[in-house]
Amino acid sequence: MSNDISELSGSVERVIFKSPDNGFSVISLKVNKTESIIARGYFADLHQGAHVTLQGTWIFHQKFGRQFQAQSSVAKPPSSIEGIQKYLASGLIKGIGPKYAEKLVEKFGDRTLDIIDQEPNRLFEVRGVGPGRVQLIIDAWQEQKEISKVMVFLRSKDVSATFAVKIFKTYGQASIEKIQENPYRLVDDIWGVGFKSADQIALKIGLPSDSIERVKAGILFVLSEATSNGHLYKLVQESKDAVFQLLGIDADVCADLLKRALHSLYMQDKVKLISHNDEHYLSLPQFYYSEMGIAKKMERLLSTQTRSLNFDVDLIYQSIRNPDARGVELNEDQQRGILTCVQNKVSIITGGPGTGKTTMIKRLIQALETFNVRFRLAAPTGRAAKRMFESTGRSTETLHRLLEFTPTTMGFARNEENALDLDYLIVDESSMIDVFLMHSVLKAMPHNASLVMIGDVDQLPSVGAGNVLNDLIESGKIEVVRLTQIFRQAQDSMIIVNAHRVNKGEFPESPKPGSKRDFAFVKQQEPEELFPLLRTIFLKKFPQLGIHPDDAIVLTPMNRGTAGTMRLNQELQMILNPVNDEAKQMMQFGTLFKVNDRVMQIRNNYDKFVFNGDIGSIIDINRVDQKVIVRFGERDHEYDFAEMNELSLAYAISIHKSQGSEFKAVIIPLFMQHFMLLQRNLIYTAITRAKNLCILVGQSKAVAMGIKNDKGVERKTFLKQFLTSDLQAR
Repeated sequence: MSNDISELSGSVERVIFKSPDNGFSVISLKVNKTESIIARGYFADLHQGAHVTLQGTWIFHQKFGRQFQAQSSVAKPPSSIEGIQKYLASGLIKGIGPKYAEKLVEKFGDRTLDIIDQEPNRLFEVRGVGPGRVQLIIDAWQEQKEISKVMVFLRSKDVSATFAVKIFKTYGQASIEKIQENPYRLVDDIWGVGFKSADQIALKIGLPSDSIERVKAGILFVLSEATSNGHLYKLVQESKDAVFQLLGIDADVCADLLKRALHSLYMQDKVKLISHNDEHYLSLPQFYYSEMGIAKKMERLLSTQTRSLNFDVDLIYQSIRNPDARGVELNEDQQRGILTCVQNKVSIITGGPGTGKTTMIKRLIQALETFNVRFRLAAPTGRAAKRMFESTGRSTETLHRLLEFTPTTMGFARNEENALDLDYLIVDESSMIDVFLMHSVLKAMPHNASLVMIGDVDQLPSVGAGNVLNDLIESGKIEVVRLTQIFRQAQDSMIIVNAHRVNKGEFPESPKPGSKRDFAFVKQQEPEELFPLLRTIFLKKFPQLGIHPDDAIVLTPMNRGTAGTMRLNQELQMILNPVNDEAKQMMQFGTLFKVNDRVMQIRNNYDKFVFNGDIGSIIDINRVDQKVIVRFGERDHEYDFAEMNELSLAYAISIHKSQGSEFKAVIIPLFMQHFMLLQRNLIYTAITRAKNLCILVGQSKAVAMGIKNDKGVERKTFLKQFLTSDLQAR
């Protein structure tokens, strides 16, 4: 193909693909009445019907053939009646869909856009367009003009305009002014905007590459990145090296600059410094104060006498030695667990699947009820709370509901000044609790109440930062009971048997004669072979077994790659939700969403009271009003199109995100492309998510490698030291 620069003009027929990361797009461009071409490049926000002029070169794509590679683009509203109608019908302006677009163009012809912009009151002349709709269109048009200014500004700095809507909704008409004032504020204020984008803007508007403000922002970002991997602290030297690499500045030349930046942040209490075993660590204050707060609150709880409860420990002991009404007997570990819970202020019960944690909780609850003890049950997530309710038959709530989160204050109503009214708090799935949530729980605990934490410490640690359950156990300050005996009925399940084999470092076994056929290992060498297998399993095998696709999920170690969540979700969407109705689907942030899609919330949204890891389904998409309705459990929540980067498709999710959940059927692909993340507790966690059927798919070598790796990633935390020594920041 020629390298000569060519120019093309035409109208956008449709946006085929758009990357959420950098704005790279593939569009179908109608260049004349009979011809359309495929163009690719980094475009400003384009909509169907818009007229665009592109400059670039022709290329030949091996798979898709002849395409136009755009190096620059200039878009302007269409001028033809047909183009205007398509432009307005595309969903660009909230309140205008295909029906209203047709009515407006029928009334005003090629002056429609001018009327909306300059004489909006004339919209009342259109039959069937009421005052509410007119005001919605006027507001949306003005908002779109302001958003366009932000887009143009971002594109002038070679930054993707993807987040222009969110930026405008956050800063309003002061958007450009606030960005110019401090571009790095975008990282904290606009979820999804990364440091590199903010840094690019900062450099473009003239901030010197060796400015102290840039270095300070780099330090804070490096520490924040460490927490995204679960660490609360990072070695000072590692932090320095990461900052030099991130900012592309010379370590020798800028050593003094970095020292001054660190000192400035320290004096502003924006970083904390901890020295331990002759090594020096940095932390963000909120993480240090949360972990130190856990230690202090835990010490206070342990040292305070319990409220005078009418417990008869001997009577409880005699009771739990006998079978319950159904003839279920407790083993010695379970009995010891109950006695530990009624005799101590804080107790931890840990054990794997089939070891009787649920049975023990139920008998503990019966004992508390016998003596009229006020207790409440809670879990970190909605799914975990639902499982606890189903297993105990007692009211259970999420920790956020228990602590009465209030969006207006972005905090919990229950705290030191307004403690929970209870004698016992029993928390399930405690391995999922991060430092912020644990600190909040302890702040809300009455000093004379008791806390029971139940969980499986061998699972992956919390998605959020910290390693709370493990650190509490390792401190030796808390009474811990480990349930290790697998009950006879659980031994019939190969899911449970193999979960424990993996946890002991052994390869999973095939089903034995007489055991349930609830576990299978399908050997595959190539990740690409996975997709036809998934089609067979979901469309043929599951129906034969009476398993609905909504009760099954694919759990994978990674997000990227052939066997990562992104590719798997695209393939599974085509298998399980193949309907293509343009009126009931939308492309946003590089993801195609359709009505009936299963989706997952990927950040905490306190306004909606929907949290990271919650799974729901799309029940409606309104392209006219740019709204999506998502049902989580029994509650419906409304999302603006601009908020859709808070959701991801959830036919396949990462194993980390599956914590606290349980599915009838689980498919786990494991290939050598996952080798960076393959570890024993990851595979163990994935297997334990399956209730009725677990299918392991992939390479034996990859499975064996993961099971052998029992090291995992050791999170850098100091909770254990805070509980056992006088260590503190200086």
